[in-house]
This record gives sequence, C-alpha cells and structure tokens, in this order.
Amino acid sequence: MCLAIPTQIKAIDEDNLAVVELGGVERQVSLIMTPEAQVGDYVLVHTGYAISLMDPEEAQASLEAFAELAEIQEQMAQEAASRIGPGAPQES
Repeated sequence: MCLAIPTQIKAIDEDNLAVVELGGVERQVSLIMTPEAQVGDYVLVHTGYAISLMDPEEAQASLEAFAELAEIQEQMAQEAASRIGPGAPQES
C-alpha cells in the first residue's frame, strides 16, 4: 500500500524543487511530475515527489483525517498500556 501525504508548497527553486511543509516540518520534493505547481498549492507527496495537485479543501479534509487517525492510535496505545499494567513487558 502506498501513502501520499498532502502538503503545501512554500517555495520553488530554479531546479523545479519545492520546499513543502507539513506539521511544522519542511522537506524538499521534486516537482518533475507536477511542473504546473505554484507556491501556495497543495500537492500529494510520495517518496520525495509531488505526484498531483490537490484542491485546498480536499487537502485540509485529508490532513484532518490523518490527525484523527493519529489521535485514535494514541488512545488505543494508552488503553493497551493501562490493561498491561506497570512493570509488565509490552508488545512491540
């Protein structure tokens, strides 16, 4: 299964590389597959490449869904840890 993450383009250099930001973390990605992308656009990023442009509303909805999933995962981990109890070996 592949996972592409929506990110917003903050800057584009002369080599068609973009700086994107997600959750306060900036990364450099290639725009070779999305040369029409502009600063401020949302793009789906997979393995260092912007693979498609996204509608801003769709991007925000996706980011909210990822945040909800992360919150659910954290709650499940906390519940599992409380059932195991202190000092018991935890599953990895």
